[in-house]
Amino acid sequence: MKTVPAMTTDAEAEAFLDQDLSDLDFAQFKPVSWEVEPKSARINMRLPEKLMAALKLRAQERGIPYQRLIREALERELAR
Repeated sequence: MKTVPAMTTDAEAEAFLDQDLSDLDFAQFKPVSWEVEPKSARINMRLPEKLMAALKLRAQERGIPYQRLIREALERELAR
C-alpha cells in the first residue's frame, strides 16, 4: 500500500497526484473541517502580550495563522 509522503510544494503534490494511486492506503487520512463560509464580520480586542505570544507560538506549531487558531477555539466553545 502507498502512503502519502510529506510535501512542501505544489510541484511535489502535482507529481504525487500524477501517478497511479489505486493502491493508496486511505486509512492514513483523517477528516478535516474546511473553512467554507466567507469571513465578513470583524473583531478587535486587546490581549495581554503573554497570551498573544502563546497564541502565535501554538499557531506556528500547527502551521496555521493565529487568527484561525482563535476562530477554531471560538467555534469549539460554541459547538459545546
